[in-house]
Amino acid sequence: MIHLYYTEKGQGKPLILLHGNGEDSSYFDRQMDYFSQTRRVIAVDTRGHGRSPRGTAPFTIRQFAEDLRGFMEEMGIDKADLLGFSDGGNIALIFALRYPGKVDRLILNGANLWSGGVKPSVQIPIILGYYIANFFGHFSGKARANAELLRLMVKDPDIKAEELRSIQSPTLVIAGERDMIREEHTRLIAAEIPGAELSIIPGDHFIAAGNPEGFNREVDRFLRETFS
Repeated sequence: MIHLYYTEKGQGKPLILLHGNGEDSSYFDRQMDYFSQTRRVIAVDTRGHGRSPRGTAPFTIRQFAEDLRGFMEEMGIDKADLLGFSDGGNIALIFALRYPGKVDRLILNGANLWSGGVKPSVQIPIILGYYIANFFGHFSGKARANAELLRLMVKDPDIKAEELRSIQSPTLVIAGERDMIREEHTRLIAAEIPGAELSIIPGDHFIAAGNPEGFNREVDRFLRETFS
């Protein structure tokens, strides 16, 4: 087990923020400020991202979900709301499928079930970059690390749509109007999760940073309306 780096702000019910591929917890600065007024907000650096160590375990979405389980146990958090962006959304999905009792409400921003959910204009260069980095990874540690990151977007998360029907948490699926995830794929995720809400707002894939007012307002509305 590794110890994940995190930042924490506010008091109250825990809301855990999970960033995307190649990023760190600072991506959610505008969400930390906003939601910490009423919540205990915790933004985590995924394994091998930001200030969290790489460790020796597999560099996969499923391993990241296991890391999150360990992190929650370490922090004494039995149950939390999860907000995941991009690969962070994929981590949140896997986590909710494996540990439904640990997730209260689920917010999925720009998540995808398989690599084909990404628009070809974005995914094709990623695939090419992965195979190039994978080749040069035999000679370069930097290329090897880059291949690990790109692999997450080529091979993971590999979730079957019908698996989503077992998710028990109230769920908000939110994406940008110009998201790099195909809109039909985002709609599929929302349709397969029982009772999930769908919100598509102005912006691209990075709406939490690029349109924080609209993003925070939608997430806040969802959290307030589903509060129990």
